[in-house]
Amino acid sequence: MSKPIGPYTPVVEVDGWLICSGQIGVTGTPPELISGDVAGQLRQAFANLTELLETKGATLANVVKMTVFMVDMADYSVMNEIYAECFGETRPARSAVAVAGLPRGAQIELEAWARSSD
Repeated sequence: MSKPIGPYTPVVEVDGWLICSGQIGVTGTPPELISGDVAGQLRQAFANLTELLETKGATLANVVKMTVFMVDMADYSVMNEIYAECFGETRPARSAVAVAGLPRGAQIELEAWARSSD
């Protein structure tokens, strides 16, 4: 798992909840934004979120609330398609928000709240 790119904790566990900081499509050491389109960045962001949850013994099935930040709402349908693939039939509540910019020039960022697997 990559180190955070800022002064924050990637995941905090409190009272049975896992609060996950925003995940963008970075990989490697040092973390670098993957090249390509929003679909590739979103798939990497989901991989990063999955890895983060696994450090606390959880999976995407534990996620109950997601916030998706997008630089371009024209990517909404692509996001929906990949989101549905990643969550299957068990989909958490979600907000999708347009933003002026994201860290590292990312096109998309995922933030999640999950129930602890304990």
